[in-house]
Amino acid sequence: MMDVRHFIGQTLTAEVDRPLGSHHPQHAFLYPLNYGFIPGTLAPDGDALDCYILGVFEPLAVFTGTCIAVLHRRDDDDDKLVLAPAGREFSDGQILALTEFQEQWFDTVVLREK
Repeated sequence: MMDVRHFIGQTLTAEVDRPLGSHHPQHAFLYPLNYGFIPGTLAPDGDALDCYILGVFEPLAVFTGTCIAVLHRRDDDDDKLVLAPAGREFSDGQILALTEFQEQWFDTVVLREK
């Protein structure tokens, strides 16, 4: 398993391929937040690292913000980064609630330390 916690605290730019209000291409759920990936990274699944973008309430194409946490899936090898606008914080409970639309299918924990 690749450890992506070194991204915590970094300013990252994400490309948003599933903007707020869009539907998942294979499953029926709606994205209640912006979801994208970090170009130039590589996750264990062979794609770029995915990320949730919290604290922005309009559909985006690109977002630059701070990585405030990692969602570690204990039963999957596809951890997700959590990005937020600079200076914006969310509790672990808020992060899990906001990402539940997708994370409910996994055994997910919030990691905050590098």
